[in-house]
Amino acid sequence: MKIAIIEDEPLAAEKLERYLLKYSETMEIMSVLPSLEQAIPWIMEHQTEVDLFFMDVQLIDGLSFELFSKVSIQKPVIFTTAYDEFAIDAFKVNSIDYLLKPVMFTDLSRALQKFKSLKEQFANTTQLAPVIEKLKQKSFKDRFLVRMGNHINSVPSGSINAFYAEGRDAYLVSEQGKKYIIEYKLEALEELLDPKYFFRVNRSFIVNINAISDVTVYANRRLKLSLKSKLEKEVVVSREKVGDFKKWFEGLS
Repeated sequence: MKIAIIEDEPLAAEKLERYLLKYSETMEIMSVLPSLEQAIPWIMEHQTEVDLFFMDVQLIDGLSFELFSKVSIQKPVIFTTAYDEFAIDAFKVNSIDYLLKPVMFTDLSRALQKFKSLKEQFANTTQLAPVIEKLKQKSFKDRFLVRMGNHINSVPSGSINAFYAEGRDAYLVSEQGKKYIIEYKLEALEELLDPKYFFRVNRSFIVNINAISDVTVYANRRLKLSLKSKLEKEVVVSREKVGDFKKWFEGLS
């Protein structure tokens, strides 16, 4: 498989090359390009030889998304970045996956397996458009790691009643009512969780629709939620979120 890497951090590029060769010794790294200025002419000349691009989102002279407006890229891309705020933009182009730095070998392997399963469809560029549309259907996180003393456990998203922020920390609340500190901000969780089941009711809480046992009218046209696992904190839908909450709760959004 022939790979082109667009990455301006030498250490990150070296690590990515090392992981790619660890995954398969048959990988051929055609070039490591550190900027848009160098990537554009290289892509125009060599794109037909490439099977897959790895692109860092933030380069020294701009965002790699700019490449798609300057040159026609017909090959699949796996994006890497230290910031999850670009995830939606990544899936608007030829992205088959989006890896957060520091990139883990397991995540890289999963992305390459995904590419492998779609390789035949990418081989025929006339089929590229429907494949990209399929890939734009965002996947959501289906489990979270939590720590209990010296033990690490995996909690399925469907077994989580809520997430909430307190100070600088964020917590996961299981359906048994246990709470665990997690290394995510609520803003990041909103992108990772399936909006069909999870809704951010205010600045501090995200709730699972299956965890709601009762909804009552509260002061100032807000709504108060009762969850199946009891919490010491009140869960109140903020006034500006009430309309969207009702649509979500009814299944209209």
